Amino acid sequence: MNKNDQQFVAQKIRTQYMEKHTSKLDALRSLDLKVRRPANIFSYVFGSISAIIMGSGMSLVMTDIGATLGIANPLVTGIVIGVVGMILAIVNYPMHKGILNSRKKKYAPQIIEMSDKIMKNN
Repeated sequence: MNKNDQQFVAQKIRTQYMEKHTSKLDALRSLDLKVRRPANIFSYVFGSISAIIMGSGMSLVMTDIGATLGIANPLVTGIVIGVVGMILAIVNYPMHKGILNSRKKKYAPQIIEMSDKIMKNN
């Protein structure tokens, strides 16, 4: 390893131990992420569960799993479960928007204040 490579590796390791100075823009980005992340996580989890429920209903209708499970009329049961999953998937977006809007209202003054400071400095 030549001297330049050694210096590069040493500098790379050194930067891991130095204090990180966050800028105002980084703080604004992290606050925006703090607003959006809970709504996104909820939507992904709730949407996945809804899709699994809807798929379970479809499986009851299209396969013989219902007979294996001992369900007398798997067609009706599958349709009901599928429709419930579909309704849950449909209401996922309005629920996401509701969570996001409530968090935006909560953090709006802080975000506006930080963004004003950033825009006035530039």
